Amino acid sequence: MSYQIDLSGRVAFVTGASSGLGAQFARVLSRAGAGVVLAARRIERLKTLRAELEAAGGDAHFVELDVTDPASIRAAVAHAETEMGAIDILVNNSGVGATHKLVDVKPEDYDYVMNTNTRGAFFVAQEVAKRMIARSKGEAPGTFTGGRIVNVASMAGLHVSPQIGVYCMSKAAVVHMTRAMALEWGRHGINVNALCPGYIDTEINHHVWQTDAGQRLLQSFPRKRVGKPADLDALLVMLCANESHFINGAVVAAHDGQAA
Repeated sequence: MSYQIDLSGRVAFVTGASSGLGAQFARVLSRAGAGVVLAARRIERLKTLRAELEAAGGDAHFVELDVTDPASIRAAVAHAETEMGAIDILVNNSGVGATHKLVDVKPEDYDYVMNTNTRGAFFVAQEVAKRMIARSKGEAPGTFTGGRIVNVASMAGLHVSPQIGVYCMSKAAVVHMTRAMALEWGRHGINVNALCPGYIDTEINHHVWQTDAGQRLLQSFPRKRVGKPADLDALLVMLCANESHFINGAVVAAHDGQAA
């Protein structure tokens, strides 16, 4: 007997959807039946992805979003709900990285990472949660059957690595932020969990694996491989499912033993 998770009738808002993990998250949620709102700064890429999802029979919309700008967050979420209906699922995926020794980090380097990875993720989740809470109290239109927020953290939020200390700090904050949100918002029927991927081969880092340094790093992994975005599909859908109502405040690592 097979088991299938069906997200039909749910609306998912995916940040950082213009490439990499965000684009793949949008694809898998669409295949599972959710209507998907694609959010990022690169609008042309979002248009292309929307066309792909619609060609496959999905329902998709896109909004421009800069997570470092609270006004942009409010406008994007409001526009998404106007176009697609109340948001049931948030995949809080926008993130940036930087490589510096800690003694070389400048204030602008620090702010670049923290403003997107931590501050931006917080205020996106806050804006969506305010609307979910209002619906749960009957103070906003729409039937509320439980919300799902997946904060995309990183293996680096659990294990510090050299040269990316500020990035590690930003993602560690996302892990603790997830637990705080789960504690406060769980009573309103909102489940908040963190997904911590290991090294995943995306367009941002694909060139690294072709270098000598990248090959040395790969050889240090238990199974001497990097992941593919699709390797996170099952975990993401599980965390977004209606059936996952008892999973709240979890911090789930998906790193193929790379940080074991």
